[in-house]
Amino acid sequence: MRRITQAVALETPDRVPVVLEYCAFAARLTDTPQSEFLLSMDRAVAVMIEAFQIVSENTPADAINYGNFSPYMLSNIWLSKIKVPGVDLPENVSYQVDETELMTADDYDTILDKGWPTFYREFQDTRVLNDVPTQYWPRNQHKPDVIGSWQKIGIPVLSGGDVAPPFEYLCGARSLENFFLDLMTCPEKLDEVMAHMMPYLYESTCKSVKRQGFPCVWVGGWRSAPEMLSPDMWERFVWQYLRALIEEVIEQGLIPILHLDSCWDRELARFRELPKGKVIMALDGKTDIFRAREILNDHICLMGDVPSVMLFNSTPDDVYEYCSRLIRQVGREGFILQSGCDIPENAKLENVQAMISAAYDS
Repeated sequence: MRRITQAVALETPDRVPVVLEYCAFAARLTDTPQSEFLLSMDRAVAVMIEAFQIVSENTPADAINYGNFSPYMLSNIWLSKIKVPGVDLPENVSYQVDETELMTADDYDTILDKGWPTFYREFQDTRVLNDVPTQYWPRNQHKPDVIGSWQKIGIPVLSGGDVAPPFEYLCGARSLENFFLDLMTCPEKLDEVMAHMMPYLYESTCKSVKRQGFPCVWVGGWRSAPEMLSPDMWERFVWQYLRALIEEVIEQGLIPILHLDSCWDRELARFRELPKGKVIMALDGKTDIFRAREILNDHICLMGDVPSVMLFNSTPDDVYEYCSRLIRQVGREGFILQSGCDIPENAKLENVQAMISAAYDS
């Protein structure tokens, strides 16, 4: 953990830390049926730890990004239905986000009338999870001791909760096409709704994360990426809220892990507006990490960025060489080596181990 906090603070640890991030990969690696892994949070923790031990048999990674997983928790910030093996799908296939129009344009007024917390609870129960057996709802499951379970093998867990800007919640609930039309047809209403939602999107998560002892909060952005929006729309509907969320997480004494899917190249310089040496920017292969280093070199710790396709479709030598290049060119200062987004379900064990080895040999 000291290596990681040094990297966040833009210091130079004894070597580049390497963090693992995965869910379905753990089930595949341990020959656990996906349905068994995904429908029990207790089982998910145990299987993820078993996978970590297999990967780290000879050369251990430094930390796990998140130490537990339930596909239904994705609905907490995506507000879409999730199809899960063993419930909606055959027992050993990947879960799927089933994005449809669950929320109507009239619901914007409902949010303002009822308040976001009431609307959110009712929406989850009656529109998102309504056809899911209640024993699988995350709030109805036994809550495993995630930190304690991982401490038994000496591994820190970074993230203990997720937050996202209003854009992501509303886009998932309305569906992409409908929401993007809303941005053009009722922008003033969205201004009002997003401003109303903001106070409720971080406080309870940060309190829970601090109470449990996690050091980081995962701050997500995917549909809100600059490649999806014009500069003016991104400024109006994304950046002011995303920046405020990040600053609130920092104010709570926590480290924001900016999980930035899609391409953020156009607006990288804006992240210099954030406090220096307090943030991890985790990229997923679409943002140019080498350009990000040029722009944010003395300001933000970068995390990544081994592409998913490389981890399942390349050789260990290719993975090792790419990771070595990352360490040389992105640098040993303010850098954490990790996969771009999750290690994919079909990643090769030897490729993941090559990624770790490159960190040790740098």
